[in-house]
Amino acid sequence: MKWQHVQENWPAFFDAIIDRWPAADEAELEEIDGDQRAFVAYIAELTEQEPGDTREEIREWLAGELPSDVVMDPRHDDHSIRLSGKFMPEGEDEYDDDARFGDDNA
Repeated sequence: MKWQHVQENWPAFFDAIIDRWPAADEAELEEIDGDQRAFVAYIAELTEQEPGDTREEIREWLAGELPSDVVMDPRHDDHSIRLSGKFMPEGEDEYDDDARFGDDNA
């Protein structure tokens, strides 16, 4: 993932950050507000590492999977639905009701 994903969805990354760096504080993360330089400085201070080592550690963390809180964010639903359209048979609308498949409770 890229830092842009982190920055755009900053609060959704709090759990993933705290999982990776358990000493991280949610209030401090809120103040950082997705600022990459501030985040590197905060993690460097937290882990007592040099900023260069911290940047490498964050790069490795970014190479991991996108947290489910980000993937499941409702803002991404419409985008995901539009992307799914390329897998739909011709003449079928990706926004059609799918109740006939038995996965709707209505």
